[in-house]
Amino acid sequence: MNPLLTSWNAMISSLPGAHFMQTSHWAAIKAQTGWTPMYRVWNAKGSQKDSFEMFEWGAQPGNPAAASLILQRTISLGGFSARLRILYVPKGPLLDWNHLSLRHQVLADIKSLAHRQGAIFVKTDPDVILGENFPGSAEDQVNQTGQSVIMELRDQGWHLSDEQVQFRNTILIDLLASQDEILARMKQKTRYNVRLAERKGVTVRTGNLDDLLMLYRMYAETSIRDGFIIRPADYYHNTWQTFIQAGLAEALIAEVEGEPVAAIIIFNFAGKAWYVYGMSREVHRDKMPNYLLQWHAIQHAQSKGCSSYDLWGAPDDFIKSDPLWNVYRFKEGLGGRIVRHIGAWDLPTRPIIYSLYTKMLPQFLNILRQKGKADTKKNVGI
Repeated sequence: MNPLLTSWNAMISSLPGAHFMQTSHWAAIKAQTGWTPMYRVWNAKGSQKDSFEMFEWGAQPGNPAAASLILQRTISLGGFSARLRILYVPKGPLLDWNHLSLRHQVLADIKSLAHRQGAIFVKTDPDVILGENFPGSAEDQVNQTGQSVIMELRDQGWHLSDEQVQFRNTILIDLLASQDEILARMKQKTRYNVRLAERKGVTVRTGNLDDLLMLYRMYAETSIRDGFIIRPADYYHNTWQTFIQAGLAEALIAEVEGEPVAAIIIFNFAGKAWYVYGMSREVHRDKMPNYLLQWHAIQHAQSKGCSSYDLWGAPDDFIKSDPLWNVYRFKEGLGGRIVRHIGAWDLPTRPIIYSLYTKMLPQFLNILRQKGKADTKKNVGI
């Protein structure tokens, strides 16, 4: 990899909110699917502590106060023959969102960049916390920074997106606690199922690159059973291989008598771990392999020096009818805390075309979903 991009990862790892989706490795994956990566940093102007200027990464020396991987894509829309661009800032930009002058400058510069690139809109979904714990409960904690960021976004013309690319909410497990403390925070039923899996002969091993085809087939089986859409096999093979080879991800595979029955892929970057992909087969589900996998993931992340484990996804609305409710109940049992983020926000820079885009997008996505279902069943021989 280009040394400049390797140094990018090292640089952003020290910024607030550092995320694997802001790494050059994630950019390389997205570049294979039609996105063009742009790397931007914000340096202080000379000795001025509250004045910042945006540069392309590598163009200026210094220790950036903020940084962002920005993805750009050209799309076609209906009968338009012109090249239409969209910008997406995945889990960024990275900065101290309490620094008012810095965040104002970063948002203003991203808006200006979108105009210069002729984009119809720019989307951002930073990990800015809106609140913690179950909403409306006695433990519900509203985050004032999140509220302030939302107000500024609205003032600058952004609005909450109808297309939430990543999960808005999640559950975080504190890995700074001892393993005994982590176990004690779990629901009693979760601890029981971890031990049950061990008694029933479930074992967990670290996967390797030779396992990727098997992992995809298991992931495809899971998607068909649980009704969610996945991408083609090449996308996952490239993503998993890229991050595993870089030491930024590992696959944990649960087996019964040597037969793989479930697996998870854990990403790690800048002292954080994320449970991004999970898959399982129907066979031996009664032996609770998923519970043992998560316990091994917690231990593994701790051994990597991670301070938190992000379980990657919780309901948008914490009600039983939410599609993620059952997933949430499983994750809740692991003893983490709910963290609610501000979600994805769009800034239309060409409002008329953006309006057309948002009207056509649901139809386009539905076509892709139907095709994705058919392709997945074909790929796994169902």
